[in-house]
Amino acid sequence: MAIQGGAQPVAILTKCDLCNNTGRYIREVESISDKIRVHAVSAIYGIGLDELKEYFTPGTTICLMGSSGAGKSTLINAITGKEVMKTSEVRESDSTGRHTTTHRQLIDIGNGVSVIDTPGMREIGMANMQEGIDDTFSDITELESKCRFSNCRHDTEPGCAIKAAIESGELSEERYMLYKNLGAENTRNYAMKKEISKWSKERKKFNDRNNIY
Repeated sequence: MAIQGGAQPVAILTKCDLCNNTGRYIREVESISDKIRVHAVSAIYGIGLDELKEYFTPGTTICLMGSSGAGKSTLINAITGKEVMKTSEVRESDSTGRHTTTHRQLIDIGNGVSVIDTPGMREIGMANMQEGIDDTFSDITELESKCRFSNCRHDTEPGCAIKAAIESGELSEERYMLYKNLGAENTRNYAMKKEISKWSKERKKFNDRNNIY
């Protein structure tokens, strides 16, 4: 979604002071796409914060998205050096952050930089995002173009470049399944969106004919 919308996707792995092997996780996220940038930071100890300063340039708007308690608000407070966002203490039972942000808000943190803070979310629904999906998985779309048949389903067809890449280890089956599942979700949600739009227009016409307001 970020890529198709023209935004720079940046993955921030917070609380790196609690992890002994940050490099492994950085490489894992980087493997998703060559267009995503990844940083491992600790807002408490100031680790990696200097790497993020390049994003705080005048005229920039930053949107924070992530699970509840991931440390989004603490991160912004650490970068700006002031309490611009409310934070909560972690739970003592499992050291997990508490849900703090309950609504979206646009915050001017100075120097012409704005931050959109969002409530913690479990997932983001996609619709009409095929361009962004293809761009993210450009390695797979390139392989698909090399299949013997243009309508290859990558199942039992001979000369399938996708199957060959999986068998050789060039492409992991997990990555290909992620690509397929995201594509299916996008198609399903887009069809549902069109149905809702169609129903809404029909409902409006009915209300207009019957003077219902």
